[in-house]
Amino acid sequence: MKNYYRVMLGKGSQYAAECLTNGFIGADFGIEENLNGKLPEDWREFNHAFVPKWEALNPGKSRIAAGLACGCIWTIAKGIKVGDVILSPDGTGVYRVGEVISEYVWSNEGDFPHQRNVRWFGSIPRVAMSEALRNSAGSIGTVSTLSKHAAEIESLLQGQSAPAQYSTDENVEDPVAFTMEKYLEHFLVANWAQTDLGKEYDIYQEDGEILGQQYPSDTGPMDILAISKDKKTLLIVELKKGRASDAVVGQVLRYMGFAQQELAAPDQVVRGVIIALEDDLRLRRALAVAPNIEFFRYQISFKLVK
Repeated sequence: MKNYYRVMLGKGSQYAAECLTNGFIGADFGIEENLNGKLPEDWREFNHAFVPKWEALNPGKSRIAAGLACGCIWTIAKGIKVGDVILSPDGTGVYRVGEVISEYVWSNEGDFPHQRNVRWFGSIPRVAMSEALRNSAGSIGTVSTLSKHAAEIESLLQGQSAPAQYSTDENVEDPVAFTMEKYLEHFLVANWAQTDLGKEYDIYQEDGEILGQQYPSDTGPMDILAISKDKKTLLIVELKKGRASDAVVGQVLRYMGFAQQELAAPDQVVRGVIIALEDDLRLRRALAVAPNIEFFRYQISFKLVK
């Protein structure tokens, strides 16, 4: 199955010209050793081997930053498969599109030692994308997954308009509400400081760059990873754009387990939050025995002011 990824070619696309001219994508993150023979199928094995190395090279940085850096290296070097499609912004408002045509390549020259050869074949202007695709393609981090937008990407490559977007989430009962509310995550991130959660927690960041939006885990990306202002608590925030069911409790618990085992320091605890338009009896019953997970209801208001 072909997958789709957004890959940044350096901060601010500073290496885009080099990668586009020479036909590759790449990563650095300070791990400058040949990874041939060191790329297991499971990224967790790679992280367990290389996170300590990254931490030794970056004293003072957190396990969260280490996990993200090593995860990005593994994804570019191994996780992305031959035949997968890459979208990379070139710094001019255009996403260049290419197909991965090689396995991992080690290079001891240039800024990206960990490379994959790419055949660049097309481009998509950012203004042509739906807002949902723009948000996903513009997410924080070196790599983000765009496979859920495959139909739209293929339509845009063929010069067609993006197809209508509908929810396939069985827990969302009102497709109109879904359309209006699907940008909840980006709104929440932009207005985090004004929320009740923002009084106690900050969305996780390193060196002024937000890393806690769509933070990857081994069971899918977390919507938001936050940390308390006293650094003692990691908070997993899961957003549901309609009615939340009890299934989301298991999802949050999986993310919390990952954070506790892979990210948290020995003196840190992990908590969870579910944010949705509505809850139901099943969700309330599940939360009754999960005291480390809270539920918040959000409201949408619209008014005209003359």
